[in-house]
Amino acid sequence: MAVLTMNFESEYLKGNNTVSVILPNKQPNVTPEAFYSSGEKYKVLWLLHGTFGDHSDWLRKTNIELYACEKNWIVVMPGALNSNYSNWGSFMMRYDMYDYLIYELMPLVYHWLPASDRREDNYIAGLSMGGRGAIKYAVNFPEKFCAAAILSAAPINFSDVTSDYLNSDNAQARRLKEMADNAGGWDRFIASEENVWAVINKLVASSTLPRLFFACGTEDDIAYENMLKFQRHAKEIGLDAIFWIKEKYEHEWRFWDLAIQQAFAFFLVESVY
Repeated sequence: MAVLTMNFESEYLKGNNTVSVILPNKQPNVTPEAFYSSGEKYKVLWLLHGTFGDHSDWLRKTNIELYACEKNWIVVMPGALNSNYSNWGSFMMRYDMYDYLIYELMPLVYHWLPASDRREDNYIAGLSMGGRGAIKYAVNFPEKFCAAAILSAAPINFSDVTSDYLNSDNAQARRLKEMADNAGGWDRFIASEENVWAVINKLVASSTLPRLFFACGTEDDIAYENMLKFQRHAKEIGLDAIFWIKEKYEHEWRFWDLAIQQAFAFFLVESVY
């Protein structure tokens, strides 16, 4: 397996940015010349890190290289700071992470690497903050991804969020308020692509949504409650999604290493999850 670490100047992030990429292995019965000149285009998994992480997290803390090698896939792992995969117009000279992945990184990968740009060959996944990013990209750009895996994260019903909660000392509330302030206020925030709950409600009957896989540990005090709320809502609106709940796991890498294996099985419609 080849692992690339690319550092390049990004127009959307206004500076150098690093991305790690796993590329498929040459098989022993194929000559290097035949393999590298084949022109084959591979499936791509866009894999997003969580808060306090970077482009190297998945490589250092899971066996993602092994799983990708077994499937013969490309895996693209961008660095995103703690951006929530959103656009931040007031951060230094701008840091438009939401636009960066779609309008800059995806064209780079498709045209520089042997990556398929067909919807049926593109998948997205992430953990925690990256899970929120994955579902946001999946439902706002359903023409680009055929399936998504959301690990230890779930859409939130913004209609249930009170001003008392937003102004509390809760870390998640402070983060949500910062995102709303960045969007220009609460009303603009809930009318934007950030309101994934509402976007799913709008698209659920249209059959345009990617296939969706959600995973969470029962001891995850950050994500489990929201996951259960969204699971109930998904049943109410007829959303055909898979929910993989694992007993005794917390918000942790041991769980995410298991969950990404289940995600690969889901992507390939294997009956092991």
